[in-house]
Amino acid sequence: MHEYTSTARVWGLTCPGFPEEVSRARRWTRDILRGSPLADDAELIVSELSANAILHTASGGAGSFHLALAVSPKVVALSVTDEGGTGTAPKVEQPSMDAVQGRGLGMVSVIAHRVVVHGSQSGYTVTAELFTDAQPGGHPC
Repeated sequence: MHEYTSTARVWGLTCPGFPEEVSRARRWTRDILRGSPLADDAELIVSELSANAILHTASGGAGSFHLALAVSPKVVALSVTDEGGTGTAPKVEQPSMDAVQGRGLGMVSVIAHRVVVHGSQSGYTVTAELFTDAQPGGHPC
């Protein structure tokens, strides 16, 4: 393979900050990954990250959030970028047993092989990576 050639494919989608856009984000992810064994996990991760952007950042209501989905033979990477506006970065928490929130990123970190958070108060990007079990020369997605 030529050193500047890549088999990765990348898609992007920007959604208004309304709750019904979470289902749109799930459907978009499911459509792109149709036939992939990682589609269900990816759909769940996108749902959680999109809902977090709407509920916990300036993306909700009049704002928006952006999704990026990259697929290569070895990894599916899902990123959700919000509009920030919070005093703290998204992080995996260990909530008490009776807590009614704070479990979402923990769930994502259990499903994904790696979760990375980048950004600042002006906007955060949470990326979850799912590694494939591709055979050499195979195309998992």
